[in-house]
Amino acid sequence: MDLLWFSLACYGLTYLVVYASIFNKIRPNKEWFWGFGKLFNCTLCFGFHAGWFLFGINAWTELFTFDYTIANFFICGWIGSGVSYLLSMIVNDNGIKISKDKLE
Repeated sequence: MDLLWFSLACYGLTYLVVYASIFNKIRPNKEWFWGFGKLFNCTLCFGFHAGWFLFGINAWTELFTFDYTIANFFICGWIGSGVSYLLSMIVNDNGIKISKDKLE
């Protein structure tokens, strides 16, 4: 259950930072600071950082608890990145994305 809560928290944090209109005025564009702005416009990129951030604060939450090890640091980052990207490819503001490919 810890992993489910962690994954949902990563996705929520990533979705807010990358897509929420409340951050439009402060979210840098992709070219900002030699391309570093891409971090704030990419669910895969920001998901990793959301993962290690949530790992870092897991002692202050009861939703999930992970041991503080370097391996868990990277694993939580990777899980955050993968889950955030996967869910952002499946779900958008209108619900579940359904795309129809045209056969030519």
